[in-house]
Amino acid sequence: MDRRIFLLTGTAAGFAMPALAQTAQYNEPFTDVDEWRNEPVRHRYVHGGFRGTDLRFSIYFPPKEQYQGRFFQPLAATSGSENAAPMAMFQASGIGFAAASGGYLVESNQGSRDMFGGSYQANAAVAQYSRKLAGEMYGPHRTYGYVYGGSGGAFKTLGCVENTEVWDGSIPFVHGSPVAIPNCFTIQAHAMRILWDKFPQIVDAIEPGGGGDVFAGLTTEERECLLETMRMGFPLRAWFNRDKIAFGYTGVFTSLVDMIVGGDPTYFTDFWTKPGYLGANPTPSLKAARIQHPTTIAALIMPDEARRLGLPLTMSAGQANSGVAFPAALRLASMPAGNLQGASIMIKSGGAKDAVVYVAGVKGDIAMIGFGAGSFRALPALRAGDQVQVDNSVYLAAQTYHRHQVQTPDFYVWDQFKGKDGKPIYPQRPILGAGQAQSGGSTMSGKFHGKMIVVSAMMDEAAYPWQCDWYRGKVQAAQGSAFNDKYRLYYVDNTMHTTQLAAPGDPRPVATTRVISYQGVLQQALRDLAAWVEKGIAPPDSTRYRVVDGQIVVPPAAPVRKGLQPTVAVTANGRARADVKAGQAVTFQGVVQAPPKAGMVVEAEWDFEGDGAYPVKAQVKPAARVTVKTSYVFTKPGTYFPALRVAVDRKGEAGSQYARPLNIGRVRVVVS
Repeated sequence: MDRRIFLLTGTAAGFAMPALAQTAQYNEPFTDVDEWRNEPVRHRYVHGGFRGTDLRFSIYFPPKEQYQGRFFQPLAATSGSENAAPMAMFQASGIGFAAASGGYLVESNQGSRDMFGGSYQANAAVAQYSRKLAGEMYGPHRTYGYVYGGSGGAFKTLGCVENTEVWDGSIPFVHGSPVAIPNCFTIQAHAMRILWDKFPQIVDAIEPGGGGDVFAGLTTEERECLLETMRMGFPLRAWFNRDKIAFGYTGVFTSLVDMIVGGDPTYFTDFWTKPGYLGANPTPSLKAARIQHPTTIAALIMPDEARRLGLPLTMSAGQANSGVAFPAALRLASMPAGNLQGASIMIKSGGAKDAVVYVAGVKGDIAMIGFGAGSFRALPALRAGDQVQVDNSVYLAAQTYHRHQVQTPDFYVWDQFKGKDGKPIYPQRPILGAGQAQSGGSTMSGKFHGKMIVVSAMMDEAAYPWQCDWYRGKVQAAQGSAFNDKYRLYYVDNTMHTTQLAAPGDPRPVATTRVISYQGVLQQALRDLAAWVEKGIAPPDSTRYRVVDGQIVVPPAAPVRKGLQPTVAVTANGRARADVKAGQAVTFQGVVQAPPKAGMVVEAEWDFEGDGAYPVKAQVKPAARVTVKTSYVFTKPGTYFPALRVAVDRKGEAGSQYARPLNIGRVRVVVS
């Protein structure tokens, strides 16, 4: 672990302070904005950077009377912006939360103006400079620091605490593993190609009151694909959101495909030609899916125009600070038949010749695109009239790449690709660390400075939940007897990789009646982390769970499950499913329990129609266990999934704004 730059040395008025990060690139900080602001709460805003570098930062200091000697530093999944805190991604755990939790907020562009760069050294330099400013503003003191980030930001968080001693604690949340990229995306893409039309019936089988048999009615190819997907760890409940998953994560995948092609270029020929690969002896569905189509670009659609047209933007096309003008979509002169999801658009002429972009979604003759670090700087040279080849051969081949990447035994989800002799069934490629460029210096060794709490989403469709269990094993091995004094893992049920929102026109039941946000758990974990570091108050126990064929399984009741999240069990007329006539009253009951030491149940609200309004607020007297009852009359025939959303608060305060872990319970009501 390289801590030569960031050792805890030096003093300030008798207080031990981490030394400022003195490196060749980050040794001359400057500020260009320093002013008081009133939104979202009263704070002093300081913006600046480090001369001679691309590193920029924003720091949000609360008034002195609110400050308790700490800072919080969120790391976005992608680099490129020091202005994320006021935005949706960090609003729930941003400026207002930091101030209400006795701290100031630190953020940076992580040393890069685009999404493809950044370093832990940059984040450390900003953290250290913020301590200097805090000392000037609040007086000499020991400033505790906590770094946290989700998804790609989790890798970067780990890079920070594995390589430096700048921060006292960390929360990498919804994190993957060293083999998450590309394998989580390849199995996901494989499932989308084969099971797309079957997802509704699969989801219905595991909904409350469903039949339970997810394999019913599937062909042999579909059954094998579903089983492979489950064993790789994809949470089946997440497929209710197949449309958003398809665009969003194909968009993410498009920024990573270049790494796979560059790291193992011969695979994409071998796949279609050599025995042992699916493409060499393709199934009828794979043959039918392949597209190879020459055409030309009719028009470029830049990001602002795409937004005006109501087109979604991929992660790479949505980056705003790179200084590169690139299209978010292309209008093609002719559109081939078939599913273009993930297809390559190879530029064959013009100033951007040899660049490659990838299709994340299609609307009419418009292809929404994503791209990787290797091509995006060439895209300003793209012009209407350039010749292109639309070809999904690479994307189709990538869909089973994970079969040829059998990992070491600790990555147990790959056991399905081994024979009885323990050897791989399929031809193997050199293990590809496609995600290392985005890892922020993380090795995921389990060796880190300070204390750590991990928050994992049980319906995580991008960083499959078993990976947090894998890392827990690494931490336990590395930390030995110090494990329980340094680490917690909290699984959060009924929540996905990112917070799901309900948009106007979404079909019912909307996403917010199916899943909840993990932000409340994250906020409470941050406060618990500070209390653990600063006062020695141990946080609640980690969640109890088992791993069964790649899936995380938790006990049904909070007193046994533990962790931070309440549990909720709901019935309709005493069962998981009620069949009634229109106009007939249905009796609902919910039993809500808080985990040990996690607080009290303070809120319960019902949504019956599936529109996400939650109009019925139950009367709740704060307690560790609460039972709520109500009745409702459905006036129209249909299938409904009434939901009960609940919250706990550590102090039992019903009106608290932050640190309110949520959960949700659902039932099925069929009205004839």
